[in-house]
Amino acid sequence: MLKVGLTGGIGSGKTTVAGIFSHLGVPVFFADIEAKKAYHTPEIRTRVIQLLGVDSYHGPLPNIPTISSKVFNDALLLQQLNQIIHPEVGRLYHAFCNKHQSYAYTLKEAAILFESGTYKDMDSIILVTANLQTRINRVMQRDGVDEATVRSRIAHQMNEADKMALSDYVIHNDSQQSVIHQVLDVHHELLKAGG
Repeated sequence: MLKVGLTGGIGSGKTTVAGIFSHLGVPVFFADIEAKKAYHTPEIRTRVIQLLGVDSYHGPLPNIPTISSKVFNDALLLQQLNQIIHPEVGRLYHAFCNKHQSYAYTLKEAAILFESGTYKDMDSIILVTANLQTRINRVMQRDGVDEATVRSRIAHQMNEADKMALSDYVIHNDSQQSVIHQVLDVHHELLKAGG
């Protein structure tokens, strides 16, 4: 079974693309969703509170806006938080792979696949990309934030050219080309490679 990473910058539409692969019967591990679930683990809750303070939780529930604001402009804090969360997500991903051994390939959808270094564990990488203004408009609409906020988030992510250089496949989600046809092309190539 091939381990395929699926990533893309904020607003690129990677979750939509992951959904298309899922409809094709490909098992998809949503790393960002699993990371959010990890915050509910008692041991991780304790460690996050030790790192970021009691206001990082409302009772048993993580206070994501507070956590995000504390680590957003503090690279060291973000790294320390990732050292708490990523091993748990890695453990869950390992179990996911074991469960889906009979498939030609599985997908790991993750926003920070390159930034976290986990792309090195993948057999292939798919990058979903879109032009900057399209991405900004999508995030403004989705999150109800202004353009400056979106541009700030994008500035904290790895640039598109560097991501493209590390990717095996690029899916352009910009309304110029059919995303479904691009996904089908990649799907058939991966079925051949993994079969």
